[in-house]
Amino acid sequence: MTAVPVDDHEDFADADRGFIAALDPPQVTTDDGRVVWDAEAYAFLAGNCPDTAHESLWRQGRLVSRQGLYEVTDGIYQARGLDLSTMTLVEGDHGVIVIDPLMCAETAAAALELYRKHRGDRPVTGLIYTHSHTDHFGGGRGVLPHGHHPVPVLAPAGFLDHAVSENVYAGTAMSRRAVYMYGTELPREPAGQIGCGLGTTLSSGTMALIPPTVDITSTGQEEIVDGVRIVFQLTPGTEAPAEMNFCFPAHKALCLAENATHTMHNILALRGAAVRDARVWSHYLGEALALFGDEAEVAFASHHWPTWGKDRVKALLADQRDLYAYLHDQTLRLLNEGLTGTEIAEELRLPPGLERVWANRGYYGSLNHNVKAVYQHYLGWFDGNPAHLWEHPPVEQAKRYVHTMGGVEATVDAGKRYAAEGDLRFAATLLNHAVFAEPANLRARRELALVYEQLGHGSENGTWRNFYLTGAMELRGTPVEGRPATAGPEMAMALTVDQLIDSLALRIDGPRAWSTSLTLDLYLPDEDRTWHLTLSNGALTHLSSPGAPTPNDEGGPDLTLTLTKPQLLSLLAGGGPAEAAQHGEAGALSRLFGLLSTPDPNFPIVTP
Repeated sequence: MTAVPVDDHEDFADADRGFIAALDPPQVTTDDGRVVWDAEAYAFLAGNCPDTAHESLWRQGRLVSRQGLYEVTDGIYQARGLDLSTMTLVEGDHGVIVIDPLMCAETAAAALELYRKHRGDRPVTGLIYTHSHTDHFGGGRGVLPHGHHPVPVLAPAGFLDHAVSENVYAGTAMSRRAVYMYGTELPREPAGQIGCGLGTTLSSGTMALIPPTVDITSTGQEEIVDGVRIVFQLTPGTEAPAEMNFCFPAHKALCLAENATHTMHNILALRGAAVRDARVWSHYLGEALALFGDEAEVAFASHHWPTWGKDRVKALLADQRDLYAYLHDQTLRLLNEGLTGTEIAEELRLPPGLERVWANRGYYGSLNHNVKAVYQHYLGWFDGNPAHLWEHPPVEQAKRYVHTMGGVEATVDAGKRYAAEGDLRFAATLLNHAVFAEPANLRARRELALVYEQLGHGSENGTWRNFYLTGAMELRGTPVEGRPATAGPEMAMALTVDQLIDSLALRIDGPRAWSTSLTLDLYLPDEDRTWHLTLSNGALTHLSSPGAPTPNDEGGPDLTLTLTKPQLLSLLAGGGPAEAAQHGEAGALSRLFGLLSTPDPNFPIVTP
């Protein structure tokens, strides 16, 4: 990308504006003393950029590592740098409305306590989720603990379905890759993890989900919460499947959720997710500009720092509108000229007017992988070349490449030559083949780790840096364990029965279940509904019907269970006998659970 002046201090002035106080001490712990957040770990970013970091990413790290309570405008405050995301607090007639309660209860409680220390012990009188990602709702119990007086909880239409399902079906793989994306196990140091562009890193406390009580179903919908008037804009399919912007007319303040932050966002997260629609994203930013641009005098989001001044707010919206429109439209233009995603990613450049804007830099998303994501959105993984239609899997392909090159040692020598010549990308390709052909070859692992380290240190993109450096760490023998895919019992309780059964079906070991036929009815009296499960041909499918199951002496299910949802959760978690009424074949459950596979949360990534 075109160079931009690293001595530009406008963002730093904005990031420091309205500062009230820092969290002191700067660590957040659980009741038993485990540290779930350590802002002090990033104090080294106050120094000059070393050779082990891209100067632009280092600058971004300095900005996102600032922490404390800030005033956005009269009556609106933010707790920033206390988690990956930002908590916003809006004062009402009787208390305070919380927007996005961070990722875990411990950091959310610390943020609320910091606010109350300086603004008074106001009760929480409302909760708003901007969208359906965990770092924007997981800390709800930190601001609304169990037994709290009921308050309105607002969220965009479809929030609950997406919030509880996104990380369930592919949860294990997403959680494993998130360790790489956020560099959670890397040391916080100039040669290690310096942030992820969107913030510093993920907190590691207790997550939960408080279900919404008020759905925002249309743009223009207005709600009054604790005397505060709020006007909403739905933006589904942008940064999240369920998301919304909204403004506070009395404050002339606009909340942009995660739709317009101080970085190019990702169209496809490196941890995995559904591909986002850049065209729709651009459209909704344009709509926000039209709806709120002439009124908003400050814009804030659920990450980073606010933007003040009507003209600057409009410029931010217009620039990011054009950013996502350009990368979408130009990818489609070149796609229709026959270029593949990889080829387009190498050719496409942003216009100078967009490229030199700090907020358009690729700290979290990147132009290269966003182009490939747009290509995937329309054409999928296959680029149309028959040679790529039925390639060998990585290990078999690697063995053949290495054999052609004259063996692993010759391949490593060639990789070292390319690395010495500065072609780190092809060096990584060759050395990766050497590692996959002979994963126990320590020389191949060592040389690939060195290349990954150099690629990471030179990357402007925080998530690319973390992927490269975490890969290098694992190649050198330090295991990097994935986090559990599930977020605790309260999150599990938010899953619908259908989603729970779907998550069970995903664990059926198909080949072992080919010859097993099984039928099972689950009746939940609290919902007065019966779920009819059928296992046949290795597939577990289900339908549901209202009411209790009808007794049938002939052709009925192998087993009928009458149970509560907590009992169902316990049953699915442990696979043991249900503490519920049973009728039918006692061994049916054992047969079903005996066919389940257990996903490995630490499956290999940089080795076969």
